[in-house]
Amino acid sequence: MFIKKLSVSPTVLFKATENETTMKKLLLIAFILLSGIVFAQNSANVTVGDQALPFSGKTVEGNKIQLKDLYKNNPVVFVMLRGWPGYQCPICTKQVGGLVEDAKKFQNADASVLMVYPGPSEELVKHAKEFAEDFTFPSHFYFILDPDYSITNLYGLRWDAPNETAYPSTFVVNKKGEIVFAKVSSSHGGRAENDEILRVLNQLK
Repeated sequence: MFIKKLSVSPTVLFKATENETTMKKLLLIAFILLSGIVFAQNSANVTVGDQALPFSGKTVEGNKIQLKDLYKNNPVVFVMLRGWPGYQCPICTKQVGGLVEDAKKFQNADASVLMVYPGPSEELVKHAKEFAEDFTFPSHFYFILDPDYSITNLYGLRWDAPNETAYPSTFVVNKKGEIVFAKVSSSHGGRAENDEILRVLNQLK
C-alpha cells in the first residue's frame, strides 16, 4: 500500500497565519470599541439611589436657580442638554419641545423641570437665548446655563470630543434629594421619553 504524503506550501501557511492575525486584530478593535461604548454609557458620577449632587446656575435673565431649592418642594426632572456644541442641536430642540407640550402632565405630577444648557462661556448667553426663544416656558420650567461645563463635569457627563459638550441625560430627583430615575445617552439620541419620566413621577405621589 502506498501512502501519499501531503505537503502544505509555506505560502499557504503564511497566508493562514496572516488571516488569523488580522482576525485577532479586528476582534481586539471591536472589543475596545464596545468597551468604550459601555464606559460612555456609565460615565455619570451618580445613578439611581444616590443623592443628587447640589448645584446652581443662572437663567438667561441672570436669575440664580439652585437644585436643592427646587426638590424641597417638588420632585425635579433634571435634563442635561447638549447645549452649544457649535450649533443648536435639533434633537435638543425636539426634546425640549416635547417637554413643553407635556407641561400640564408634569404639573399634574407636581414636578419641576430643570433644563441645563452647557457650552463654552463665550457667548453662551446669546446662544441659549437663541435656543429658548422658540419656547414659552411655564412657571415650573427652569432653563439655566452651564458655562465651561461646571455642572456637566460635576455629574461626570462631559463628552470631551470635537463638536461635543455633554452626554444628553435625564434624572428624576425626589423631595429627599434622591435620584430615582437616570438615563444617560452615549449618542445624540437615545433620550428618556416623557412617558417613562411621568410614570416614575406618578409613582412618587
